[in-house]
This record gives sequence, C-alpha cells and structure tokens, in this order.
Amino acid sequence: MKYMLLITHGEPGAWDDLTDEEREALPAAYQAIEQTPGVTPGQWMQPPDTATTVRVQDGRTLTTDGPFVEMKEAIGGYLFYEADDLDAAIELAGRIPAVRMGGAVEIRPLNQ
Repeated sequence: MKYMLLITHGEPGAWDDLTDEEREALPAAYQAIEQTPGVTPGQWMQPPDTATTVRVQDGRTLTTDGPFVEMKEAIGGYLFYEADDLDAAIELAGRIPAVRMGGAVEIRPLNQ
C-alpha cells in the first residue's frame, strides 16, 4: 500500500527551545527517514506566511495572501511511503522530528 505522509509544523517557538545539539541532529534525522526503503521524499515548503489561498466564488477566482490555519497546524512537508501496512507508516511517522516538536503527521492511503 502507498501512503502520503503530510507533516505539520510543531509549536511556534519549538525550534528556539532546542539545544544546539538537538538542532544539529535534525537534518540527519530527516535524511535517515528519506533513506528508509519505500520512502519517496517530497520537497520542503516555504513557511506558511508565503502561501496564497485560491477559492472560486460566483465564478470568480479569488486569491488571498497567507494560510487560513494556525501556524502550528500548517503543512511543512510531505513524503510518500510504500509499506506493507498502516502500522509501518505509523512507525515511520513517529520518527519524523516535527512530531517530537509538537507537530503531527497525517497519513493518507493513496488510490492505486
């Protein structure tokens, strides 16, 4: 089964609460996840305040600068994971550093 893992930001200021050693360990932790068999890494996104939201109302396309979610809930990245089952995807999600910093990972099965 293929899954998409949507990674949300942690609590605002969580990065500031990390020690220098913890901050330096984050890139290696993400690289280890990206090298897990079955993982297809996504691209890191710019911060939520760079977003443009698009809606169509009465046949007109409307755009608004910025997201409409709280910063701690904004998507920060994603990856795809081909695994035997949901349990494997849950295990991988638990290793994503953003989760330990107050964020979350939403796992969605993909249509095959």
